[in-house]
Amino acid sequence: MILPRYRIAPSAIPGAGNGVFLEEPLAHGRIAIAPDKIDQTWSFAEIVSDPERAALLHTSVRWFEDRYTLSPDWPDECYVNHSFEPTGLWLLGFIFATRDLTAGEELTIDYRHLLAPGQEESFRDARTGEAIVGHAWKDSLRLGLDTLRGLLD
Repeated sequence: MILPRYRIAPSAIPGAGNGVFLEEPLAHGRIAIAPDKIDQTWSFAEIVSDPERAALLHTSVRWFEDRYTLSPDWPDECYVNHSFEPTGLWLLGFIFATRDLTAGEELTIDYRHLLAPGQEESFRDARTGEAIVGHAWKDSLRLGLDTLRGLLD
């Protein structure tokens, strides 16, 4: 669920399609998106070993440890695009503003927190051209918690 007022519109990120744009300011550390409607999770092995689920791998999101959801229905939260310099921090399904955001800004996150360890995204970072490769769970959690701690100071 996206908490501030927002709109879906074409992203300024080359090749990204649509993005989520805030229609009101959001202070750093505040929650932009909170998880809802999570009715089932699978391990990464369960997803890739089942042909039906494997076909939906591009819709997978890691929530915690080795547990992922599949979102083929594309709720608006799925329009949050990737950036290595994100405006939002993904942590356990929540997205926190990484700095004070103004109305009209696009909400972005670092997809490395959503992917399985070592899993490479099918596209590269638009700004740097670097591969987007999933963090190990402990690294993702440590980075996220350290970043969140800094936002709360």
